[in-house]
Amino acid sequence: MFGVDETVRYTCRLRPGRIAQAALLDEWGRCRWLWNEAVHQQKTGRKPTFGRLSKLLTEARSRHAWLREGSQVAQQQTLRTYGAALAHSFTVKGRGRPKVKRLKDSLPTLEYTTRGFRIKDGRLCLPGTVTVAVVWSRELPSEPTSVRVYQDTLGHWYASFVVRREITTAPESDSPGIGVDWGVKTTAATTDPAFDLPHLGHRRRCAAEMAKAQRTMARRRRPKGHAPSKGYQTAKRQAARIATKAARQNTHDARVWAKNVTDHHALIAVEDFKPTFLARTTMARKAADAAIGACKKELIERGTRAGRKVVLVPPAYTTMTCSECGERANLRLGLGIRTFECAACGYTACRDRNAARTILATAERDRASADDVRHLIASFRDGGSGAVRAGNPGPGPGGKSPGFIRGDR
Repeated sequence: MFGVDETVRYTCRLRPGRIAQAALLDEWGRCRWLWNEAVHQQKTGRKPTFGRLSKLLTEARSRHAWLREGSQVAQQQTLRTYGAALAHSFTVKGRGRPKVKRLKDSLPTLEYTTRGFRIKDGRLCLPGTVTVAVVWSRELPSEPTSVRVYQDTLGHWYASFVVRREITTAPESDSPGIGVDWGVKTTAATTDPAFDLPHLGHRRRCAAEMAKAQRTMARRRRPKGHAPSKGYQTAKRQAARIATKAARQNTHDARVWAKNVTDHHALIAVEDFKPTFLARTTMARKAADAAIGACKKELIERGTRAGRKVVLVPPAYTTMTCSECGERANLRLGLGIRTFECAACGYTACRDRNAARTILATAERDRASADDVRHLIASFRDGGSGAVRAGNPGPGPGGKSPGFIRGDR
């Protein structure tokens, strides 16, 4: 049974020859010049809209023969991308203004619409009689509307096609809901231990090889102003290969886990955790190894595409609140305290499991305000959600706050 169509990207590996790769790099040089010119227009206060930039592009192509040798489609798409990046810098929190793309820092990225490319005999044909072999890992479900050709840090070329496909409806869920609490010791702790995502430590496992490659880069680095040696470039590619391997392993684990959670649950309550602040703590390396942000993004995207109800719950007080009676501890629990014990009702559980139950209970009543978590769970005592047992005892005499005990580190 098929549902509505969706727009997705299908990415395939490219095998460009020496001539095709040189042509792609030349095209990227022209597009990079246009991008930097647009940045200059913005810095000088000329407010470069897409209409003004298109007019400047027409004038520049009439004056410079080297610019006319390139594809007008790729150059126009570069200006469109710049316009979108500039607009997002005013509307999206944390986005800065577009910056100059330097040759040694920026990776080639070219975009083409249907006017600028075609697929013939399984090969990608681009303007300028550039033909590139494509490694088709799967067939395209429809005719692509655009393609993005880019190069990664390892020097490999890829083509990302935008296509439409029919999506199958998600299977019937066998569980009403699940709560997800993010952590470092366990990447994702859920209300059901069978769906936990353990911390596998892919980057930590590659740390020794990465350190060796970085030491080799440091020894072979030439003074500023001198071209890098072949030995330095080889060591740099080796370091990039190790980092890419660990990142791909994290991505694979996140996709498998997110699909498993999405297929079995109708409601997914996710802690709206922002891991960026961990980069300023002593846990920065371990938090980066856990890849919490990538797991969270993958779970939200898969749940939304599958038609599941995904609720983002603020993380405030979820660890301090008892998931049985709703009482909140009067002191913050340190990271070394791994066991939560409620002094009011005597409920004892792993702190992450208790937080996941609290997150699920908050989402089931469609109230994601962190300040109302305690009152929300307390309302379940008179017969309510399956996440909280019926007949829970109320707070202790005099409204005493729950306590906690110190667990294993």
